[in-house]
Amino acid sequence: MVRQPLTAEQIAAGQRLGTALRAARAGRSLVEVALAAGISPETLRKIEAGRLPAPAFGTVVCLSQALDVPLGDLADVWLAEMPIRQAS
Repeated sequence: MVRQPLTAEQIAAGQRLGTALRAARAGRSLVEVALAAGISPETLRKIEAGRLPAPAFGTVVCLSQALDVPLGDLADVWLAEMPIRQAS
């Protein structure tokens, strides 16, 4: 299976997500949050910098729990400014 390249909207959504996660981390260290979420600090660094714009769902769930941010709030950040798609 070949993965399709991310669209400009998806890349922008990943950048918004990274910014939101960095803000939610606030005074906590990147290493502390990454370890609490069960991911590597480098992975969290890439997500926050927007260099990993489409992290795995499980990764986002674990970050949501580690940062005590409702998953729905992170979904809202991702979906902001995304074009509305009609169900087929």
